[in-house]
Amino acid sequence: MRLDVNGFLGAYPWRRVPGTSPEALLAAMDRTGIDTAWVTHLPSLFWRDPTEGNTWLYEAADAHERLEPVPCVHPALPHWEEALSDAATRGAPAVRCDPHHFGLAPVGDEMRVLAAACGAAKLPLLMTVRLEDARQRHPHDLVPELAAASVRALLRSDPDVRLVITHADRPFIEEVHWGSTAAEQARVWWDIAWIWGPPEDHLAHLIATVGVERFVFGTGQPLRIPENAVAKLDLLDLSQRDRAAIESGNVTQGVLG
Repeated sequence: MRLDVNGFLGAYPWRRVPGTSPEALLAAMDRTGIDTAWVTHLPSLFWRDPTEGNTWLYEAADAHERLEPVPCVHPALPHWEEALSDAATRGAPAVRCDPHHFGLAPVGDEMRVLAAACGAAKLPLLMTVRLEDARQRHPHDLVPELAAASVRALLRSDPDVRLVITHADRPFIEEVHWGSTAAEQARVWWDIAWIWGPPEDHLAHLIATVGVERFVFGTGQPLRIPENAVAKLDLLDLSQRDRAAIESGNVTQGVLG
């Protein structure tokens, strides 16, 4: 089984991105052997109230059983607790809050309260470091990248916090991992979408030092080409067990905290 924890549906405001419909995403999943994908409504990240896209996202997931919804929660807006409760009731695998996109301080009071509430609900909180390379960004796209220190602070803010961080590179992951306690390290998953594979071998190094149980399969599609994530694993000298852990086992077996 191959499970993608980092997929998107819907248009991107800064450039034309093909393949953003559920049907196109499913076709790409078929092409790359992905069985299931966690998906977020991409336009919501840029709306004043990002939760307004959750209804559409749930409907899309209900219509396509291979898609699992990761709805947005904005802890500075009224009734955000209802959005979190709705996600738990609907069986969402995680909820999403990208603080810089939502105009929030990454470790401010709102984010700390949300992180604790997600922990109490046993829902991982998913955040991205960046959506695309800074060299490709539109001049009007001024959203800062998530800082490693913010991730460390959220992990320390509550013992029940569970994080899924996407689009992090090797320096970012190492800064968080080696600056955290063993208990904190165990409460975060990193997707492989932004980690260099061969010939730099950043991914191989991280698996050997940080541990295979900390990594999950993520593509970032359709913002990124999904074949890229598959190729990284194909080019590594991984045991069948380690590859299966990254592709789905860590998620399905709940190796988080």
